Amino acid sequence: MYTAGIDIGALTAKSIILEDEKPLAFTIIPSGSNSKETAQRVMEYTLNKAGLSKDDITFIVATGYGRVNVPFADKQVTEISCHAKGAYSLFSSVRTVIDIGGQDSKAIKIGENGRVLDFAMNDRCAAGTGRFLEVMARALEVRLEDLGELSLQSRNRAKISSICTVFAESEVISQISSGTPKIDIIAGIHDAIANRVFGMASRVRIEKDLVMTGGVAKNKGVIKALEEKVGFGILVPEEPQIVGALGAAILAREKAVK
Repeated sequence: MYTAGIDIGALTAKSIILEDEKPLAFTIIPSGSNSKETAQRVMEYTLNKAGLSKDDITFIVATGYGRVNVPFADKQVTEISCHAKGAYSLFSSVRTVIDIGGQDSKAIKIGENGRVLDFAMNDRCAAGTGRFLEVMARALEVRLEDLGELSLQSRNRAKISSICTVFAESEVISQISSGTPKIDIIAGIHDAIANRVFGMASRVRIEKDLVMTGGVAKNKGVIKALEEKVGFGILVPEEPQIVGALGAAILAREKAVK
């Protein structure tokens, strides 16, 4: 049996196909301005990788910011349920999930069998998200993918007091002008993100094991800063961006079996 999950986020679209319970192929592309076209494109890419046609897929679940714009999905499910299901399939010991996406972040408390017990979200401000890091990288004239490694070189992180993207950017520019090393500014940015995310996640009472998902989970500097706040190590999937789509595909299989 083939099932698929598709996750249309604010910045990236992800899709994955399962053969029974085994991942067969996945794709990650920029979301663009037209969610319907993006959904078609990311699904076609994944079908081509798997050597399948859409008729081969028994059930498709859509999730994410643009899930209602996936016309070929059999069902739409919230990101909360899908990230919980996906994280639990990868780490059965998970009790907390922190997902930091392009324009929002969320913390999910998970019980036995991956059941969602509680959640908290930051969906009204880009601070502490992928968009925030993009803005900061541009201000620093550093590649986004280099931020993590650079921040690990810092021994004297700068203080970034603002949690607002606009004001934080002004702070960063001011720090640059005053001669603060870029590695220290980047470490300060990561610490500011960790503070904000930790505050949000504390509302669901963080417990081990903690799994981090979303594109920002690829940033080692953010992971390190957040580990300092929670006081223990964080588990990161091999490809943290597809966890929501994976959860959607697993839910699609469950629906198909029923």
